[in-house]
Amino acid sequence: MILIADGGSTKADWIALDKDKNEVFRTRTLGLNPAVVAEEELHNRIINMFQLISVKDDVTEIHFYGAGCGTPKPTKILEDVLQNIFTKAKVHIAEDMLAAVYAATGNNPALVCIIGTGSNSCYFDGKDVQMKVASLGYILMDEASGNYFGKILIREYYYGKMPQKIAVKFAQDFNLDADYIKLNLYRTPNPNMYLASFAKFMFDFKEDKYIKRIIKKGFQEFFKYRILPFEKDAATPLYFIGSISYYFRDILEKVAKKNNHQLTDVIQRPIDNLLAYHRGNRE
Repeated sequence: MILIADGGSTKADWIALDKDKNEVFRTRTLGLNPAVVAEEELHNRIINMFQLISVKDDVTEIHFYGAGCGTPKPTKILEDVLQNIFTKAKVHIAEDMLAAVYAATGNNPALVCIIGTGSNSCYFDGKDVQMKVASLGYILMDEASGNYFGKILIREYYYGKMPQKIAVKFAQDFNLDADYIKLNLYRTPNPNMYLASFAKFMFDFKEDKYIKRIIKKGFQEFFKYRILPFEKDAATPLYFIGSISYYFRDILEKVAKKNNHQLTDVIQRPIDNLLAYHRGNRE
């Protein structure tokens, strides 16, 4: 049996295939980002999913593409966790950026971007993934991501910059007690996930000028730091992966046009395209 996983910070989608690459089942666990989730918690999130554990002795290959797997130390942590659970499997781990490339463009050159809980980008030349800078995560980078917008919304509320009708709804939807916020940011696991949970609020006001302005500014920062430095022209295909880019595609298209680029496609969840790639029927 083969397991293919697309692992973000918020959730990880899994597909199990038999030896003929027929789908056996799908499941989802909590996020498995080894850069922000402790080793014991990574282990628990996997073993608590019955469908995965029920086949652990049958798995011969694992292809895991995940957030936080772009540097050696966290990648080794996740590899050890998977290897200790799926003892008969050959484990392959790569950064989620590679999954985005396979899901979006297959083997064809393109600019490929992720905007979900976190954000990242690369240029794929048809063979190798080229990154301008290593991702330093939610505190220093992650422009236009869920956690980026979550930070902005919290600050805007506390500084009194949020329009009244939006602020009232924001206070109804979330616990905005200062001690509770600080507890989640500084004393509990996955602060990036916590921040990203606020970004979902924007979907309810996606037609509001205030929210549109925030989103537009975030997307422009993403282009400034994550796309324009590649110095590719408008003829280069441009793909986006993730819920933020998917739900605010209309704004993203306008920002892309302003920066002399054009969206080729926006994919909310890459797992189906990733499956097609591994089956060999996505060029």
